[in-house]
Amino acid sequence: MENSLVIIPTYNEKENIEAIIRKVFSVSQRVHILVVDDGSPDGTADLVKGLQVRFNDRLFIIEREGKLGLGTAYIRGFKFALEQGYEFIFEMDADFSHNPLDLPKLYLACSEGADLSVGSRYKNGVNVVNWPMERVLMSFFASKYVKYITGLPLNDATAGFVCYTRGLLSSLDLDKIRFIGYAFQIEMKFKSWKKGYKIEEVPIVFTDRTEGVSKMSVRIFREAFWGVIYLRLKSIFTPINKY
Repeated sequence: MENSLVIIPTYNEKENIEAIIRKVFSVSQRVHILVVDDGSPDGTADLVKGLQVRFNDRLFIIEREGKLGLGTAYIRGFKFALEQGYEFIFEMDADFSHNPLDLPKLYLACSEGADLSVGSRYKNGVNVVNWPMERVLMSFFASKYVKYITGLPLNDATAGFVCYTRGLLSSLDLDKIRFIGYAFQIEMKFKSWKKGYKIEEVPIVFTDRTEGVSKMSVRIFREAFWGVIYLRLKSIFTPINKY
């Protein structure tokens, strides 16, 4: 996993952050991690800075003031990755819902020709552990809804465990990414697909967090619902080179 950066956005993840960092580093001695912390009042950033003594050349942190949203955290991380010359850039949650042992599978897909690899919960049936049935159904049919409205040929359009190549990210105007919640994940995949990049879904098992608190909210869900319609309508009138 050479030239790889794993971006982990955090807000109040003190129960998970040290364990997830150590686990990712145990998967590969070459991977680097960037934590983008949104002013966590629980001391998440302090734990990361303490670990930098041990992993000073592989672990980085960007501290932001206040809870600014998942999408803007990743955009900040993407810009850091491009500035530093990384070739493979990952998105990953801090709460172990994404298994670090799946990182090499996403990396392999991109190193063998994909521009974007997606850790998919729904490529081979439904592979979700510890979620209540209503949330499984909401997530599953959300991806069906995205596919129906936009034509995006993915089984898991809202997935947040992905790997981008440098070439793909550098071709997007990151300052024009509109959404900041889970609609951000849809927007990034949709724009990548519209620009003709190769997207490969890699089957994973998603396990709900056991520590900390979920960041899902009605506002985030509403943004995703209406955001899909916005993306489809805007794509009709926006030339590909404007993405």
